[in-house]
Amino acid sequence: MTLTPERSGATGATARPDSVGGTRPARSSAELIRAEQDTLAHNYHPLPVVVARAEGVWVEDVEGRRYLDLLAGYSALNFGHRHPGLIDAAHRQLDVLTLTSRAFHNDRLAGFAEGLAALTGLDMTLPMNTGAEAVESAVKIARKWAYEVKGVAPGAATIVVADGNFHGRTTTIVSFSTDESARAGFGPFTPGFRVVPYNDLPALEAALDDTTAAVLVEPIQGEAGVLIPDDGYLAGVREATRRAGCLFIADEIQSGLGRTGTTLAVDHESVRPDLLLLGKALGGGIVPVSAVVGRRDVMSVLRPGEHGSTFGGNPLAAAVGSAVVDLLATGEYQRRAAELGEVLREGLTALLGRGVTGFRARGLWAGVDIEPSLGTGRDISERLMAEGVLVKDTHGTTIRIAPPLTITADELRGALGALEKVLG
Repeated sequence: MTLTPERSGATGATARPDSVGGTRPARSSAELIRAEQDTLAHNYHPLPVVVARAEGVWVEDVEGRRYLDLLAGYSALNFGHRHPGLIDAAHRQLDVLTLTSRAFHNDRLAGFAEGLAALTGLDMTLPMNTGAEAVESAVKIARKWAYEVKGVAPGAATIVVADGNFHGRTTTIVSFSTDESARAGFGPFTPGFRVVPYNDLPALEAALDDTTAAVLVEPIQGEAGVLIPDDGYLAGVREATRRAGCLFIADEIQSGLGRTGTTLAVDHESVRPDLLLLGKALGGGIVPVSAVVGRRDVMSVLRPGEHGSTFGGNPLAAAVGSAVVDLLATGEYQRRAAELGEVLREGLTALLGRGVTGFRARGLWAGVDIEPSLGTGRDISERLMAEGVLVKDTHGTTIRIAPPLTITADELRGALGALEKVLG
């Protein structure tokens, strides 16, 4: 299967509806990119493609060129663009109720929480909106639990994290980042965190003491280049936190909800954390939805007035989130990720020594290291874009591959063929 950014039936950019029912003149990709430069903060460096439409694993730019999406919104689009079941759930909810705030109950939230409890094997849910909000919420819960349950002295609680982590962009979260580009110029930073090497159990165990409220780790580090820990690491973290009398918080915002071939990445070691962080795919690529899901005795430290979110748990988000849980309950997407993950692994193995110096893959998720003499990860991403495949670079010469779990084997092989071509 050959992939090229050929046009669909479109012959170029077309006029689009404006906000009051008329039309506005169409602008080309180049014009829109120039307009963004003048009007948007420059906190991203996107590939030079302007997406106007999408369905399934395919996106289309304003000129009608089609591309295979191998990033899936950093795993927010695990079920593809505009999954019909998720779109239907959103449409039906839009017709009746979208927001109440948590000042009132709504008829969708209980079912959403019940579904997450059944899916994860945990008890209670704190609904939020973004992944960073879920992380911030878990930090607050862990600290409050440490003071009220563990008996840590007020203001002395510590949380152990791993180097190379990515948990979000808030001031508190970047306080324990080891990526200087995420930290520089944003201090002073929030205290109370200890950073240890990732995938190093002895170092983690040495950092635990009577002040430790929790260990917060990604079961697989996505932003760092899809770093997969050794077998037994997650089970070791679970056991170390039990012995130390502290919480294990697993950030599955990228790694969870089918991406790695299981519902959660911790499922590969049959580990259950005390607090589980979900986001991205939980909103089906339609609305921002995140959640802290945890043990009842831990979650119960929160009382009315101590934490909240106007949009957290809104009916629209709960309806879409419930539909996502229903999709995962079938097991279909986890099986697809596991089976197609073998196709991905085989294709990348064939490229070792032929432009690929190494890769790490689990399910439909891979970090691919490119021979530096062939260009940066950004260079390779741009060359793939010219071949009709969208990926994104990270950390110099690494590209990330994370297609929607709805991709077919032929589409995946076509994308790998495009990678082989640009490396050639």
